[in-house]
Amino acid sequence: MSSGNPIPLRVSNKQASVWDIDDIAKLRSHHHICGVLAGTLPHLSQQNVFLGVPLLLMPEEVVLLVEKKLAVLVDDTNAHRDPTPTALSRWDSERLRGVERQLALAEEHDAKEALNPDRAMSEKAIRKRKEREEKRAHGKSTTTDTSQEIPEEDPSLFAPTNHDLPGFDSHPKSSGAPSSHTSGVTAPPQTSTLPYTIQVPGASSTFEWYDHSAHSFATLAAAREAGVWDYPTTPAERARCGVFQDLWEQGYFMGGGIKFGGEYLVYPGDPLRYHSHFVANVIESPEAALRPMEIIAHGRLGTGTKKSHLLCEWDDDKKSVTYYSIEWAGFG
Repeated sequence: MSSGNPIPLRVSNKQASVWDIDDIAKLRSHHHICGVLAGTLPHLSQQNVFLGVPLLLMPEEVVLLVEKKLAVLVDDTNAHRDPTPTALSRWDSERLRGVERQLALAEEHDAKEALNPDRAMSEKAIRKRKEREEKRAHGKSTTTDTSQEIPEEDPSLFAPTNHDLPGFDSHPKSSGAPSSHTSGVTAPPQTSTLPYTIQVPGASSTFEWYDHSAHSFATLAAAREAGVWDYPTTPAERARCGVFQDLWEQGYFMGGGIKFGGEYLVYPGDPLRYHSHFVANVIESPEAALRPMEIIAHGRLGTGTKKSHLLCEWDDDKKSVTYYSIEWAGFG
């Protein structure tokens, strides 16, 4: 199963992430893989509510995407080479050109605003500005009246004379030839006081010194052999991957369910549009023990959160899942 080019999953310290916005949208809309956004957004106060790239993926999501040939694993650490001085010089030149373009646009915008300052202002804003100007003019007139009563001190009494300055020569030399201290020295360039934005690219693919072609792995076995990825290794991890894939193939969306006492939250559609219907717990084998107290706790917790609790029993020999739904019901 594949649709177009596989999505690169950047792996660092056994954690897979997606940095490209188009890939994140494709994962959600075409493959119903949501992940969790973990990056901060500039100029946003609620940094714990609205997050940005990168998108962090659960290990089960990574295994599913690689096995379905929808993604490849990239050893992101080794994909970054040491940049050459020439590459760094080109990158720095492009960065400076971007700053110059920003400053030119800002100066052009300020020039247009100076020609017609009231164009972008509402009537209310114009009225408030006039009131502020009147108050400021009234304050200046009050200050002028007060200052006329107090004689000003002569600033020449406190200003140092030329003879007090270090290095002063009362007999200056002829200006026919320039001094040796000033020959060959150019004036420093005039820097603009306008603000500009420093662009920090999210994906490293824009850098010349980044090449993931030699560090990409299309199978889990190849990534495990290279030491990039080792999930799943235990029976419990294989059970989680099997249950996740079975629910995914039925068209469900999955998210983390630790807040509700389970492995996954199971959604009938995109979590932005639907509430989850199930809280799923994975049972790694038909022989695994399940205490009656756990059944009661799961049933009460699911009912308290208006969800059904789903016990997912994985059979590693048959590669199949058996589901049991628990709901709290009243009798009598």
